[in-house]
Amino acid sequence: MELKSQDIYVALKLVALRNEPCSMQRIGESLGLSSSIVHGSIQKLLKARLVRKDKGHKVISANLREFLVHGIRFVFIPDIAEPCRGVATASFAPPLNKEFVDSNELPYVWPDPEGDVRGISFSPLHKAAPKGARNDKELYELLALVDAIRGGRARERNMAIDQVNHRLSSK
Repeated sequence: MELKSQDIYVALKLVALRNEPCSMQRIGESLGLSSSIVHGSIQKLLKARLVRKDKGHKVISANLREFLVHGIRFVFIPDIAEPCRGVATASFAPPLNKEFVDSNELPYVWPDPEGDVRGISFSPLHKAAPKGARNDKELYELLALVDAIRGGRARERNMAIDQVNHRLSSK
């Protein structure tokens, strides 16, 4: 079994749902994925012990935190490329953008024709992330924090880790 980026994308949606039960169809619609892909991801997350079955599916916070903090940047390495239009991410998106307001550099963005920011292309965790982010503010913030861990500098990464730890400890 190999985890794919879509599996972590689904796990982050479960975090954003605050462990409230939700059908795979509704999760899929919100993420821009089919319900069969969501089902497959949940099965892999169960096997990887990142999710447990309990009146729906709930993240195992300690295990997901361990993976996000110590593994994700080595497994899902972002491609950082040319300037484009897109959706701000990493330290240039909420919640970290409040901490890095004085930056004069071009922001990292997920390439997206519906995006409203011009910046440097930063590959999202999953290609459907811009759609999922538009549908769910909490998911957007989680994805941006994960991107700061994946591709940020030490200070950005440390602040993102603190935020992820806080959000997962309250689950």
